[in-house]
Amino acid sequence: MKKLGSIEAGGTKFVLAVGDEKYNILKSIQIPTTSPEETIKKTIAFFKENQVEAIGIGSFGPIDINHKSPTYGSITTTPKKGWAHFDLLGQLKKELHVPMSFTTDVNASAYGEMILTGEKSLVYFTIGTGIGGGAVQEGQFIGGFSHTEMGHQFVKRHPKDVDFVGICPFHKDCLEGLASGPSIEARTGIRGENLPESHPVWEIQAYYIAQAAVNTTLNFAPEKIVFGGGVMAKPGMLELVKSEFEKLLNGYVDLPGQVNDYLVLPVANNNGSATIGDFASALSKLK
Repeated sequence: MKKLGSIEAGGTKFVLAVGDEKYNILKSIQIPTTSPEETIKKTIAFFKENQVEAIGIGSFGPIDINHKSPTYGSITTTPKKGWAHFDLLGQLKKELHVPMSFTTDVNASAYGEMILTGEKSLVYFTIGTGIGGGAVQEGQFIGGFSHTEMGHQFVKRHPKDVDFVGICPFHKDCLEGLASGPSIEARTGIRGENLPESHPVWEIQAYYIAQAAVNTTLNFAPEKIVFGGGVMAKPGMLELVKSEFEKLLNGYVDLPGQVNDYLVLPVANNNGSATIGDFASALSKLK
């Protein structure tokens, strides 16, 4: 039995896991994302103690996934302190001498959902501390010189939200700046999980997330759009997004099925799609 490794390298925590060829999780731990030195030291220690034959890495970004680039494997222009231009893949390979795949955390999640659902064309969004999107078409990631940055697309303002500046340090009022979890607290002074379902901010959030779904439908025409992350875990949030999506799309294109089957939450529990995707990518490196 081959043992596979997964590193879900998030901005808040690293989820480290060992699995088998059937993508069963044999062991998993979480470590906080602190300094690169401390976090990578703990990651290396875990995989030295739990030997695997290949590792799939899904990292927060932006990252350099261009194999021809001299900085391939690095985290690039992240605002997370200490992590900008950090050679994540290189540091791991120095100590862990096994094949490794390297992509974004949302690409890994999209791949994991593809494995679990059997859909070969889907887009995965995580709506949480940040916003990211990963796309799979016919089993392959979408990208060119780099990976997609769907979390930083621009959306039109909700009429009740025109005075909010937005929180993205690069663009202010892009999708992430307007619809990520911290944007809720920036508007209201209260963390989203502590707001009632009736609060008007949820309608505003749904309006922006639905625009992302419409743009995705028109740009990629996937079989399914999957929404993960803490914001989408709010009870009733997906239903608000579906309602806004249908209004905005206005019947312009025929969906592959009903909206309830098209806009969905992840199949994997606890947003664990990335771990499955990492296992599958690790296995492909062995094949």
